[in-house]
Order: sequence, then structure tokens, then C-alpha cells
Amino acid sequence: MRAWPALVILGGLMVLGCPSQDAEAPLAATAAPAPQPVSNVPPLDPTNIVSIAIGSEDHSTLVAALQAADYVTSVAASGPLTVFAPTNAAFEALPAGTVEGLLEPANADQLREVLKYHVTTSALGADTLRDGQSLGMANGAKAIIRREGETLKINDATVLASIRASNGIVHVVDGVLLPPEK
Repeated sequence: MRAWPALVILGGLMVLGCPSQDAEAPLAATAAPAPQPVSNVPPLDPTNIVSIAIGSEDHSTLVAALQAADYVTSVAASGPLTVFAPTNAAFEALPAGTVEGLLEPANADQLREVLKYHVTTSALGADTLRDGQSLGMANGAKAIIRREGETLKINDATVLASIRASNGIVHVVDGVLLPPEK
């Protein structure tokens, strides 16, 4: 499958303050495509979570969200991070106007909260995530892992692919994780 993690990058920025999770087994390394230039961003490691997202045509909305929330540099941090990166199709499935509204400068704080809900600390491979496991996300809320046969889910989103990055792991997901109401 050709899904690449860009939303994973979003959550990685706000990983500070997230409870630590232990990783049991690493994923196989996957070659990352060459990153495309992003304005106002220092050169990145080509296998970094952000670089992987930038190089993925399936994660351009995630990259735009990271830029709008001023989180690119944070997600490129040394980690380790686990990012659950929604595809463009996942963003398109949100109600009309949602993405456009979140990308408005006035809504940057709300966008950051959504992005932080896609990131947790440690590099958690798919094989280390257990059914019913509660993950502490970067925004302080919890997300729940579900296993349905061979299918791995976080909340209602299905993990489509997992990619090892130099600063963690990206799990490509088919849904945008919306933080619970506070």
C-alpha cells in the first residue's frame, strides 16, 4: 500500500507532556521518498516523520495543517514519536467546511489540539499495540486501540500502513481522530 504518514507529523510536535509508552518491537524500515520543499522549514532528515509526510501525495492536507498550526519543526523533533497520520481522503470525509475552517489563522489553537490528538511518545509498532490499550496522546486525552482480527484501529480509524521513521513510527489512518470534548 502506498500510504505515507503526514498527520503523524502533526501530533509529534505536541508530544511533550504525553505519558511514555514502551515499544516492544520495531517495524521494518521503509525507504522514504525525497521530501518536497516547504517554506520556512530548515532542512530535514529525509527519513523523519515530517519528511515522509511531505513526500507523500496522500498527506498534503496533513502537511498543510502542520504548517497552519506552526507544528512542522516540532513534529520533526528527535522523538521518539508515534504519529497516526490521516490521509487526504480522511480529511475529505469530515463535514463540509471543517478542514477549511481549521486552517484559518484564527483557529490555529483548535487545529493544534486536533493534531496533538494524533501523536504519542515512544515508537509504538503495530505489533506492540494491544486490544483495549489506552494511549495518552500529546493533548492529554486518551485514544483506544482496538484489534478486530487482523485489523488494527485507533478509536474509529483503521491503520492502513505503518512506516518506520528516524524519529519514530507513522501509522497511516483512514480517519481523522477528533479529541473528546473537555
